[in-house]
Amino acid sequence: MTQVIAMAGKGGTGKTTTSALLARYLLQKKMTPLLLVDADANANLNELLGVEVGITLGRIRKELKGEVPAGMSRDQFMELKIHQALIEEDGFDLLVMGQPDGPGCYCAANQYLAMTMDKLSANYRYIIVDNEAGMEHLSRMNLRTIDYLFITSDPSARGILTAKRISDITVPLGLDVKHQYLLVNRAPSPVPDLLQEKIHAAVEETGMTLGGIIPASNALIDQELSGKSCLELGEDTEIIQTITAIFDTIFAGDTQ
Repeated sequence: MTQVIAMAGKGGTGKTTTSALLARYLLQKKMTPLLLVDADANANLNELLGVEVGITLGRIRKELKGEVPAGMSRDQFMELKIHQALIEEDGFDLLVMGQPDGPGCYCAANQYLAMTMDKLSANYRYIIVDNEAGMEHLSRMNLRTIDYLFITSDPSARGILTAKRISDITVPLGLDVKHQYLLVNRAPSPVPDLLQEKIHAAVEETGMTLGGIIPASNALIDQELSGKSCLELGEDTEIIQTITAIFDTIFAGDTQ
């Protein structure tokens, strides 16, 4: 049965990097096939995965404003184009939303994805959605049920507060979230007492579980600066060992 994993958090907290590291983990554990959806207008998940982007949903939207081929309905043409937009790799496919219709608007792009999400999801074990800051577009993408919601934060009071607010708005948005995890990225070592207190308070006051506190990683920075895929990071890398231990605990109930 397909399980939906969604990323949320304020900008710059490592949602995309966490998505790439999670994809690496699931691929390594052979918990496949995966569908990765890059729902950020500033799409760069493909760069962390080492793949090139061709067609995006934003481009499909523009094409649908014109004439469709003879003998095809607009919905049929849209479904065809979305399947063409899937970037197929070993163990995973990637779908990129691209630029929205206007400032802050993903209405048409989300509508197109929602219309085919049920058909797409049947082909995958997990769907990973890398979101923009905020949660509203999740409710538009036919992803009302989220099995795992990873709310990322940086090691700051504002980041932790934003994570708490995101957790709080899942109910008003009508999202059925089965498991919520707080991940604090790029944390100093040792973790300052004040930061520990902020994290503890946020977890206590929400439905979140502390998934893990992830230290800053020079190896990860070097990998990104060199333009290399996160999928190529070695098993002996400290960040991989840390993230593997975290995900081993979270996905302990999922059988191979």
